[in-house]
Amino acid sequence: MGSDRPRYRNWLSDSARWNDFSFRPGDIVISTPSKCGTTWMQMICALLIFQDPNLDRSLSEISPWLDMLIRSRAEVFALLEAQRHRRFIKTHTPLDGLPMDDSVTYICVGRDPRDAAISMIRHRENMNSEVFHAAVERAVRLDGVDDPILLKPQPLPETLEERFWYWMDNPSPVTESASSLRNTLHHFEEALWARDRENVLVLHYGDLKADTEAEMRGLAARLRIEIAEQSWGRLVEAASFESMRARAAELAPDARKDIWKEPQQFFRSGMGGHWRAFFDDAAQRRYEARVAALTSPEVAAWAHCGRQREE
Repeated sequence: MGSDRPRYRNWLSDSARWNDFSFRPGDIVISTPSKCGTTWMQMICALLIFQDPNLDRSLSEISPWLDMLIRSRAEVFALLEAQRHRRFIKTHTPLDGLPMDDSVTYICVGRDPRDAAISMIRHRENMNSEVFHAAVERAVRLDGVDDPILLKPQPLPETLEERFWYWMDNPSPVTESASSLRNTLHHFEEALWARDRENVLVLHYGDLKADTEAEMRGLAARLRIEIAEQSWGRLVEAASFESMRARAAELAPDARKDIWKEPQQFFRSGMGGHWRAFFDDAAQRRYEARVAALTSPEVAAWAHCGRQREE
């Protein structure tokens, strides 16, 4: 089946998989840039849908990343087809690369790009590359894909600061980059442009941290999920960083495939601001100029402040 949507394809994922996917009414698509609270939002959705902190499978099996290339297309489609609960599906593809269905709810999450950059650097450092790429090679072989772009991530610079600026300055087109400032801001733009649609929800990591319970209650209302008042305490506790880190073996993405050196390090700290260690006035000016070249002042303000800037 063809599509006039842009195709987002890199060494990690391929949005063309969405072309043949069949939605069910009530499905939820969690569409976030990398390292912007995706797993957190998956866990929140699981808590609201099942209303029980105890999951009967790993979070990646309950809420698979449809276009990630660690599983073959047939495997991930079969996993989703077998589900009988309200499905909530992970993707890092922006909304313009996804099929938009009025019966489906799309949840987009934003985060300060500087924090997303540091988190992605640590994410790559914690990845067991040999295991990961062996799984990708197996999956694309099963899918009949033979394209080197899918198998060769770019090597990274040596230091944390160099890697930070590499992420910021990466000129790759948004459709070819797994994670960069350009890709992240584009994702935010697409979400913010669509948020007037009844079935598009846009949240921000900073707002979720500031008042997790209020954000969860708001999300439940938008998803038309009723939660008994006495259940909120344990559900909010289960969504805390500490609780999720303690359950890293079942909540870190595909942890049972041994793609992480330390699954707990996927939930490294939950805090932001680590970039401040090398962010002097010159760095701040450089960063602001780069952001201004890539997006509007309105998108930039929301990216860094969430709803706090709007109120």
